[in-house]
Amino acid sequence: MEALRARARDLIRQFKGDAYAFGPGAIERAGEMAARIGREFLLVAGRSSAANGMAEGLKESFARAGLAIKAECAGARPNSPVEDAQRVRDEILRTGAQAIVGLGGGSLIDALKGSVTLASLGGTCEAYYGVGKVTARLQEAGRSLIPVLAVQTASGSAAHLTKYANLTNMRTLQKKLFIDAALVPPVAVFDYRATITAPAELTMVGAFDGICHLLEVHFGTLEGHAQSGTVAEVAATGLELIMASLPGALQQPACERLRESIGLGTDLGGYAIMIGSTNGPHLNSLSLVDLMDHGKATAVLTPYYTCFFAPAIEGKLRRVGRIYQEYGYIDGAADLARLPARELGEAVARGMVELARSVGFPTTLNEVPGFRTEHVARMLEAAKDPALSSKLEAMPVPMKAEDVDRYMRPILEAARAGDFSLIVPPDGRR
Repeated sequence: MEALRARARDLIRQFKGDAYAFGPGAIERAGEMAARIGREFLLVAGRSSAANGMAEGLKESFARAGLAIKAECAGARPNSPVEDAQRVRDEILRTGAQAIVGLGGGSLIDALKGSVTLASLGGTCEAYYGVGKVTARLQEAGRSLIPVLAVQTASGSAAHLTKYANLTNMRTLQKKLFIDAALVPPVAVFDYRATITAPAELTMVGAFDGICHLLEVHFGTLEGHAQSGTVAEVAATGLELIMASLPGALQQPACERLRESIGLGTDLGGYAIMIGSTNGPHLNSLSLVDLMDHGKATAVLTPYYTCFFAPAIEGKLRRVGRIYQEYGYIDGAADLARLPARELGEAVARGMVELARSVGFPTTLNEVPGFRTEHVARMLEAAKDPALSSKLEAMPVPMKAEDVDRYMRPILEAARAGDFSLIVPPDGRR
């Protein structure tokens, strides 16, 4: 396992270079990293930052580097409500902050990306949903975003490394995304020891979010893509690290090595989504914020999309399936090398279901308390929204809005009932 961790560290350094301090003890480098972007900071902090020791470590590191925290404010709640992004925007403007440190999990960092965009450029969140709209406005205005040091405290979203900002309209209960390279924090820190105090549910949710980042990008990256080999290695390395470590981390939450392995694996998920894009499971999860955490939603949905995608990703499925088989989630007697596409897809999908079941996650939508037919309608409506079209296009079997009812609806019906036979293959034949 140490060789796998070492390879993961090399891949992350390949990805981020010296802009990222990560690993046990990395909080001690927060001041060094922050000094690259400013001298005086607004600190936007999450609720858990005191309990996990990161707030104290951050402030000590800033003091050693001669940096000042001039003001503090609370970060966003779970799911990054738009209202919280606006509240932090107001605090940025009130304090005149020229540099910001965000200390918290993915929701805090996502919302802070939105806050910084609004404070730097004005307007509302609606103006920036979709791909590249922040950069376009920056170029028009001749401005740059207020710089941010992102100090991550939760394994999962990799928001500290990526161009994505997920924000939730709490009235409609729908998430939408800013997708823009300008949103990547210029410097970041993740001391994986911060996750030792995370509750079991958050640990599982983050682990499955990381797994789905890796799988969705791997499945959706064309074999001829210039970085397809990198994606395949990142996916296999991250998937194995998370799968090998999650059961132990739930039993021994204070084990630093296991926490590091999950953190490295989910950071590799961030590497993946900076090369390619997530697709169907993540798209649908944006409509389920009132029911369950994002990582849990993708864990429920991914097996059913995997079965649908199978004819387009046979080689990838055989490689991924061997990892699930190695860790006991697929019957060792199953000959994955010989199964035809549909049967292969279902075999790997059932391995995914077994992994989710092993940690007590639901494996069908009908098992989720509060799930109703209205949620299916919400997912289908959101899938047709032009602001989210990049997720449809990134599928191994790309869809357009007019394909949603024909193909996505049966996938969701299969996910409701746990019945893979309901999935309509891409060519329409059963």
